[in-house]
Amino acid sequence: MPEQYVATDKRTGLEVAVTGEFPPHHDDRIRIARTCTLFTRLLATILDNTSESDRREQFVAIETQLELAEALIRGDLEEVQRLLQQTMERMGLGPEQLDEVARRILKEFGEGGTPDLSGLGDIRPDPPPPPPPLDDAPPEPEDDRPLDDRL
Repeated sequence: MPEQYVATDKRTGLEVAVTGEFPPHHDDRIRIARTCTLFTRLLATILDNTSESDRREQFVAIETQLELAEALIRGDLEEVQRLLQQTMERMGLGPEQLDEVARRILKEFGEGGTPDLSGLGDIRPDPPPPPPPLDDAPPEPEDDRPLDDRL
């Protein structure tokens, strides 16, 4: 039997419902709820914009970013490249400008080298520590409460 999660934007009252078969794992269900809530807030923010042309641009931008995220998750690198090119062109960066950016990056980084950051002084941050192995994390207890009650 399909389940449903409804997210409501508190500022505007906009509601978005997601209906389907949700995975049983607690973390998956929390991620579904959080993603739906973020999506609802995003839509409400865009719809709250009084400029029709700005709203259209914002919708196109977020649609492209969602398509890009989906293509990355699927591992479709051709689609990722197409969407990135399309985004850059919308920003006014055509093939010539992108080629110039690529040349500058290659010049600065060289082949596998690192850029010269000596002029920046000691402002380089330490690399972040690696995340803990997933196997060491204790299992979370199952929560039988409805999804809305857990948020």
